[in-house]
Amino acid sequence: MQREILIVDDQPGIRLLLTDVFENEGYKVHTAETGKETLDTLAKKHFDLVILDYRLPIINGIEVLNRMEQDNMQVPVMLMSGLVEEMDRETDKYHLLKGVLAKPFDIKAVVEKVKSIFT
Repeated sequence: MQREILIVDDQPGIRLLLTDVFENEGYKVHTAETGKETLDTLAKKHFDLVILDYRLPIINGIEVLNRMEQDNMQVPVMLMSGLVEEMDRETDKYHLLKGVLAKPFDIKAVVEKVKSIFT
């Protein structure tokens, strides 16, 4: 069974990079650009993992995570950010959150982190 990942970032370059990386690893990849698009997509389809940017326009990553937990979605989330230190205070209460990826990231480390979620 092919695992499906939703990659959410408002920067097209990051979406493209991560899509290429994870498709090459054998995952089926979907992308979203905004928090609203993410929530709409999650309402229609189940994913095995969401890789979610912390800073998104209008509905940010933390708000998306809040809504996912409120709606009792059972989808692991990895949050991406260039502000990892700032996020620690905000993120320790979320049971869906399986890790934080610091931007700019080491692609090998990101792949290993994702693989560890599925093992």
